[in-house]
Amino acid sequence: MLLDSLSAEGERRCRQLLTETTARFRTRPAAAAVLVPLCLVRGVPALLYTLRSSRLAGRHRGDVSFPGGKCDPADQDVVHTALRETQEELGLAVPKERVWGIMRPVYDQTKATVVPVLAGVGQLDPQSLRPNPEEVEEVFALPLAHLLQTQNQGYTHFCRHGHFSYTLPVFLHGPHRVWGLTAVITEFTLQLLAPDTYRPHLASPRLPSD
Repeated sequence: MLLDSLSAEGERRCRQLLTETTARFRTRPAAAAVLVPLCLVRGVPALLYTLRSSRLAGRHRGDVSFPGGKCDPADQDVVHTALRETQEELGLAVPKERVWGIMRPVYDQTKATVVPVLAGVGQLDPQSLRPNPEEVEEVFALPLAHLLQTQNQGYTHFCRHGHFSYTLPVFLHGPHRVWGLTAVITEFTLQLLAPDTYRPHLASPRLPSD
């Protein structure tokens, strides 16, 4: 059952699996960190996402994302960055003890390192959050059961200069399409939480190499 992912035993299993990457990347310099909030919405296990404000500068405005942002020199580590940014964006204070660990980093098109931090935030009503309108247009949750259904999974092939370049996963049929690095992090999360259920079409997402 998917609820097993949020059980004490499931949490211990995930924390153990993340021990190595947590030790390796917690204090390593990174450009940004995001929080992957694993929550219960009306008793249903889900992941919490944000829709970035269309008023933001940059190419990612209006995209689906996990809460997070750039690392600040004053941040203690990437976990501190992810928790700080989540509170600033959503008004959601997540205690450090709720952090399960760090997943393997992903890299954007400029090769900047983005570190995903997994946390179990417990019962949550996304509608009760008060996101910062300057940064976040909408907050929504997608049940793990929805993300694990094959009809809601796909892959997007990207081309550069008329030639195939790389392939990334995409998750469909929710309020908004989940794609790009957020989809890659979602895939990492599903592989961790539901290894016997999630069957990615690719052995590993093929990311930009140049």
